[in-house]
Amino acid sequence: MDSQQDAVFIAQAIDLAVASVERGGGPFGAVVVLDGEVIGRGSNCVTLHNDPTAHAEVQAIRDACRNIDDFSLAGATLYASCEPCPMCLSAIYWARLERLVYAATATEAAAAGFDDSLIAQELQLPAAARRIETRRLAGDGDAPFRRWREKEDKVRY
Repeated sequence: MDSQQDAVFIAQAIDLAVASVERGGGPFGAVVVLDGEVIGRGSNCVTLHNDPTAHAEVQAIRDACRNIDDFSLAGATLYASCEPCPMCLSAIYWARLERLVYAATATEAAAAGFDDSLIAQELQLPAAARRIETRRLAGDGDAPFRRWREKEDKVRY
């Protein structure tokens, strides 16, 4: 994709973010583009839907996957109005997006009250050192994986 097309699509993501603020949502927007066409759009709906996972990037990924009827967005680009948080970055990898283009930085988001640096720091720690109590209670925790390995008609992802 050339920088002129990147500029067009990043402007769309920014427009979605501004419109989200006007509707009472968070100041974030995202679009997913495949072969020069927008296949998914999203804006931050955390407070509108009472859903802490309803970030713009996740919303755009969900929309794109519905629109192409596939869980893989291989070959696509996600344009985000802001540098993605750790959750959204993980979703971008799980969706197999090829490219990420963003406008504002995480530092700019933090200055506006959207600081995810604690989450990034926590992800680097061993489970026992995190602020949220985390412990393993295995039971028969491997049972789903054994069943998965045995399943002949599974859809790999």
